Amino acid sequence: MSCRVVGMGELLWDLLPGGREVGGAPANFAFHAGSMGAEAWVVSRVGRDEAGAELLEQLHRMGMSTGCVERDDSLPTGTVEVEVGVGGEPRFRIREGVAWDNLRGEAAAVEIVGGADAICFGTLAQRCVPSRSAIRRLLRAARPHALKVLDVNLRQEYHSPEVIRESIELADVVKVNEQELPRMAEALGLPRDPATCLGRMAADHGLRAVVMTRGGAGSLVLADGRWADHPGVPTQVRDTVGAGDSFTAAVTLGLLSGWDAERVSHAANQVASHVASCPGATPRLPDSLRSLFLPSSPHPLMTTVDPRHPL
Repeated sequence: MSCRVVGMGELLWDLLPGGREVGGAPANFAFHAGSMGAEAWVVSRVGRDEAGAELLEQLHRMGMSTGCVERDDSLPTGTVEVEVGVGGEPRFRIREGVAWDNLRGEAAAVEIVGGADAICFGTLAQRCVPSRSAIRRLLRAARPHALKVLDVNLRQEYHSPEVIRESIELADVVKVNEQELPRMAEALGLPRDPATCLGRMAADHGLRAVVMTRGGAGSLVLADGRWADHPGVPTQVRDTVGAGDSFTAAVTLGLLSGWDAERVSHAANQVASHVASCPGATPRLPDSLRSLFLPSSPHPLMTTVDPRHPL
């Protein structure tokens, strides 16, 4: 797939029960987009410490570029303690005062973002003023037609109605999960009913697509005026860390390829189901899933379009 996508925001070590792994939603997004065939970059910042050096080495081993990962001389590399609860659902304790809070958006990032076809950003990395300012400045550096994807990531107390409202104004696509949607609805003054909320969100903010994931129950997607209500893929869940990020990557590449809501939903649910069946956030995709993103891949049959909620 000849497109460039960028994930910008947090890059850190996920401290999982089975050991530490590369983490952070933008990094997970970039990894999965790259595994689907895109030229993928992560824009972030790590400490000039041992943890940061090891994180960069691991990115290299994963086949990811570190050319847009800044180094911080004073703040440490970020970490998140991850506990996996019932049903594989993670609980996070996110360290404060870390390098990705001090993202600057240096020249390398400006160049890469300026040539990107899609840029994914979130709410978590905007918890501090330096990184929030850098993310918004980089978004302004993007080409007008670049797809700007807001991956809502409401962790702990690191969000506010103002950040939600300001972020959605910068986006063309919004992805949210079913637990986050009520808080999104409250911040935007919208009804809590999912279909009504998503439809109003798209109409009020001129969005190309809005997506709600529902864990094992699939997703609800509105893209280019068409709905797809996908029931999900039966999965033996190991943990759900990174599954939502892989879903976002699949949606982004599908939209860049001009797919309709049904095809986007099919591919994204297949990919996220596989990631949830594996430990950790960045398992390799099998060839059968990678082939979904080849230009010659046939359109899967879908019977889950929901016509009850027109835009």
